[in-house]
Amino acid sequence: TDLRGEAIGSSDEIRAAHNSFGRAEDAFLSDPSRAKRAATDDDDVFHFIAYVPHEGDGCVYELDGLQAGPIRVGSYRPEIGDENTTHDNNNNGDGGTTSSDMDWIRVARNAIQTRLASYSSTEIKFNLMAVVQDKRTYLTERLNALAAIGVEESDPNMLAVRSELHGEEEKRAGWASENERRRHNYLPFCVEYLRALAGSGRFEGLVEKARESAGEKRKRAEAWKKEVGQKG
Repeated sequence: TDLRGEAIGSSDEIRAAHNSFGRAEDAFLSDPSRAKRAATDDDDVFHFIAYVPHEGDGCVYELDGLQAGPIRVGSYRPEIGDENTTHDNNNNGDGGTTSSDMDWIRVARNAIQTRLASYSSTEIKFNLMAVVQDKRTYLTERLNALAAIGVEESDPNMLAVRSELHGEEEKRAGWASENERRRHNYLPFCVEYLRALAGSGRFEGLVEKARESAGEKRKRAEAWKKEVGQKG
């Protein structure tokens, strides 16, 4: 387990994707005189937790980097002879969902719901994502299969698949544009905006309003922690 981070970091593809979103520390945002501290229980520590099926024992495991190792959250019954429960190579035409997929997904879903239930009903600091096959791969294979049986380009089935493939390409073009905005350094704009607010005389009022809002949020958080502690 000590080499997990090194193993992931040795992947050129993962490292390049991760570093592409990295930003160098700015002098305006970092204080070299202050030592970095470790996170405490009062800090919000965000990280991803994965749920994956293991065909060898038919169980679903929780992979949490803050834990010592995988945690078994339940078992499922894989299909006999099924070699991959995360996607179906011989799909049924709807993108590749099989009954064994749903079996392990139900186990993972229950584990996720149990985890969410331990938080306040108003808590929204969660993101749920699924790691799936690139839909363009399935659509391209579908096009090739149609062409192999002699379906013409003007056929409605062929046109529908091509239209869906075009939509997927447009979606990724939009993602590329969003990623450029994520990488952009907005600090100079923010500095100038704060200067403009200070020059207009509105800065102090906005700061005081922000302090009041932060104080109310802190009180709600403390009340929720107290409520959870009493229930526990």
